[in-house]
Formats: sequence, C-alpha cells, structure tokens
Amino acid sequence: MSIAILTNYRNPATWKNALQAKLPDTKIDIFSASEDAVNAEFLVCWKPEKDQLKAFKNLKVIQSLGAGVDHIFDTNTVEKGVKVVRIIDERLSADMWEYTLAATMFYLKDFAQYNRRKSYQYWRTHQYKTIPETRVSILGLGQIGGYVAQQFAKLSFKTQGWSNSPKKIRKVKSFAGEKQLFKMLKQTDVLINILPLTASTKGILNEKLLSQLPKGAYLINVGRGGHLVENDLIPLIDNGHLSGATLDVFHTEPLPKPHPFWKHPKIQITPHVASLTNLESAVHQVVENYKRMKRGEELLNEVSPQKGY
Repeated sequence: MSIAILTNYRNPATWKNALQAKLPDTKIDIFSASEDAVNAEFLVCWKPEKDQLKAFKNLKVIQSLGAGVDHIFDTNTVEKGVKVVRIIDERLSADMWEYTLAATMFYLKDFAQYNRRKSYQYWRTHQYKTIPETRVSILGLGQIGGYVAQQFAKLSFKTQGWSNSPKKIRKVKSFAGEKQLFKMLKQTDVLINILPLTASTKGILNEKLLSQLPKGAYLINVGRGGHLVENDLIPLIDNGHLSGATLDVFHTEPLPKPHPFWKHPKIQITPHVASLTNLESAVHQVVENYKRMKRGEELLNEVSPQKGY
C-alpha cells in the first residue's frame, strides 16, 4: 500500500516529509512528481482541480487536509466505495473562536469608524455596545460552530445558533429549520457563519436572508466563500441595513485585485486565516487513518458524500 499527496496551494514536500517521518516504511509519492502516485490507495488531498481525481484508479480513502471537504466534492466525482475523511482538531476550533471573538469586538467597539476618523484627524466619541447586551447568532452548530457558540456564551454574550437539528449547548439557544432561522435572525446583532458548504447552504447569505437581520447588524463569514452572494452584500451595507462585515473566505482566492470588497471602508478582509491546519497535530490523524485503512477499521472523521459533511 502507498500514499499519494495532492495539495494544490500548499507545499506537498512539507507534508511528505512529515508523513515519511511517521511512516518510514511506507511509499509516499507527490502527485505529478511521480507516475507511481496514481496507484496509491490513500490520497492526502487539498483543493484538487476539476476531475483531477480521475487519475487515481485504486483509491480507498481520500483524506482532506482541513475541516472542510467541499473542495473535493465541488470539483470531482468521488467513486462509490471511496471514503472521504477530514481533519478535526481542537486547535482549529480554538483558532476559529479567537478569530470570531476578535471580529465581534472590532464591531462592538466600532474600531472601523475610529480608524476612518483617524485618517482625517477627527476626534469624536460615540456610544458602543457591551457584551451582555449583544446578541450573537451562529449558523452551523457542528463541532467547530458548537464550540464557538459555547465560548461566546461563557463570556455572557446572548448566544444562539441554528442547525439542521436542535442542539443542546449550555446557555446557547438552539434554532432549527427554515422558520426558526428567520426567527433567530430577527434577534441578532452579530451573525457568524460556520456552516459547511453543501448544495443546500450554497448562497445562503443572500439579500433575502440578510434582510431579516435588524438594522445595523454585522456579518462575519468564516465558512466558505460560496455561502455569500457577494453582489448582495455591498448594497445592504451602503443603504445602512448592515453596519459592515468581516470576511475571511471568498468565491475566488486570492481575492482578485479589482474586487470591490478591497476598497469598501466597512468590509474587513483577511486571507482565509480564521483557522489554519496545524501540521504537527494533523499528521497524527492522517497517519492513524492510514493505519486504520490497512487494518480495515473504522476511520476517523468520515464524512457523508450525500450530506457533504
């Protein structure tokens, strides 16, 4: 048995060295650098190009190098019987929590407006929100979203979340289903999207949904770029319905230089850094899944091809 590495936009040599150190007797090939790679049964994968997986005829397992798997299903057809697994790391959850907290506090204290005033040396104070009076709503209460919601609640934010089915998280109000989604939105100051990208969630952050938020609400998108209908966002900000947004993910990455998000004063941009896969901890999961595949055992963090998560 062997392992192939296909990591567009990441350094495959780094992953090969890390895996080889843990599996010294295993043949590990980088796709395109070795013809033998296509014979591998275990593929370590990140953002394959369209139909790129067709080259692999003997696959049993596709290991995503992140928490998401949409980058696999969106561009390739996964053959029946091939298992897809992802990385679930406590550090990913903690990093996501820290990022969303920072973005929320940036909104709460209106640092964006003070930064704009600094450019023309305008000294003026104004009212701000406090944590106990701020309503934070989270789209997606899976492993990462649930953790983030729990941490916001611990800090005394009025915390609620929406998911396919009701969740029980201490001090977090749970909503489920389309009717309950709109009910939650109407009592939201900060909307944080951490949903997986699936056929049913693609474009969910659109004019119809965002218009349900109260005037002055703030959007934080750390899910996927495909969740947001980009052309719907700027008009909602410019007409004052939304106070702004922090965006970490985009339809096209890197974000093209002509894109209007770059220059909009009320849109904060970060380059997909809300939570980054930690090589050291992720390698252990990849190695464990490879060993489990060899032994015919249940894999860690397997996803449903039908659900997409």
